Amino acid sequence: MKHLKKTSRRTRVLTGAAVAAALAAGTFGAVSATAAPSAAPQTAVTADVADRNVHRTTHLTADAATRAAQAALKAAEQDGRRVTVAVVDRNGNTLVTLRGDGAGPQSYESAERKAFTAVSWNAPTSELVKRLETAPNLKDIPGTLFLGGGVPVTAQGGPVAGIGVAGAPSGDLDEKYARAGAAALGH
Repeated sequence: MKHLKKTSRRTRVLTGAAVAAALAAGTFGAVSATAAPSAAPQTAVTADVADRNVHRTTHLTADAATRAAQAALKAAEQDGRRVTVAVVDRNGNTLVTLRGDGAGPQSYESAERKAFTAVSWNAPTSELVKRLETAPNLKDIPGTLFLGGGVPVTAQGGPVAGIGVAGAPSGDLDEKYARAGAAALGH
């Protein structure tokens, strides 16, 4: 085994100084590159697209979703029912979920899935349950729940949200409360 020769103190100092200088230059360069404004002006690329290339959508506001959920929850509480209410947007994303006092733990996810199912097919989930007779594989679609209690909310002929209620003893009651939430959005 060969013995490595010790480097001189001068070599170690010069090597350390060179490494420190390289690191400092790199750091300064990186900071300078991100901090300095570009010499050439940036021009945004814009294009006016024809209307046929644009699809406009309508969405329920968070305030409206909250009002609908509160109205559905209030209707259930007036009947002495402990439910959870969920409102999802037109894409099935949850806008608001209100779990009423004493609502069962399963009701949270069930309400969201009923709302998602209603907006996905733009139909009440009680109607969709009937479709399972001819298309039983519908129930296999992820995120759906084919039980009564979900209603779509429409504007200008298209779905903008879904309201789902879960926790009452029947889907008919859940749907009654979901409809109360949708009614709160009426004119």
